[in-house]
Amino acid sequence: MSSTPRKPATISAVEQTIARRRDAGSGALIGYLPVGFPNLAGSIDAAVALAHNGVDVLELGVPYSDPVMDGPVIQAATLTALSNGFRLSHAFEAVREIRAQADIPILLMTYWNPVMQYGVDRFADDLLTAGGAGLITPDLITEEASAWLAASERTGLDRVFLAAPSSSDARLAQAVEASRGFVYAVSTMGITGARADVDAAARILVDRLRAAGSTSACVGIGISTPEQVREILGYADGAIVGSALVKALADGGVAAVGALAAELAAGARSSRPTT
Repeated sequence: MSSTPRKPATISAVEQTIARRRDAGSGALIGYLPVGFPNLAGSIDAAVALAHNGVDVLELGVPYSDPVMDGPVIQAATLTALSNGFRLSHAFEAVREIRAQADIPILLMTYWNPVMQYGVDRFADDLLTAGGAGLITPDLITEEASAWLAASERTGLDRVFLAAPSSSDARLAQAVEASRGFVYAVSTMGITGARADVDAAARILVDRLRAAGSTSACVGIGISTPEQVREILGYADGAIVGSALVKALADGGVAAVGALAAELAAGARSSRPTT
């Protein structure tokens, strides 16, 4: 355990941001990019561009050699980052550099094995010191999360667990109880990637999370257009966009990813449709 434990935060910055957007009559836009793609400096510049073009919360992906949830666009980007020499310390460096240029909550999205190898308490302390808000852990279930729950309680970091359409009511309740920041509602079964239509199961899943007590449910996987963002925010608290932003960065660089972020943010700021 770190010899310099940090004082726990009393209020989640991510939750506050989502609540502000909800109270304003819209919802939050959460943007994903992998650290280290196309290179470390470029990934930092791209993340700052998201923050400066209307994204409310950043989700920074930690490249991993054996992803189970990522689609081809994100897999290709993370493999590029790994081949360029990505190290876990680069994730903390990226958080620190982005926070120096933009006042925005930053969550790391990471598979659990790198955290275990690094040391759960050490990881939590280094993330907090860098200015990070918490973790999204796609392959960590609540029953196996005791070390992370303890570390996040000690540091005040957010912990975002996933909920899927196939989850039982009991498992949804566990995800709601364990999560802080928001619950990540997976819009459809399968891997990440832009889709023409966001699965209708997402709306049902958010309704089920509400019934389980969730006050911050954000939908991800398959969202790529301002219209889809607007649709999702008609019933959810946040819309998470990943593959479309990564593809924009790959195809057109920082300028292109910033322009797409601005378009998506315009969709997020539109009034919620009547349902």
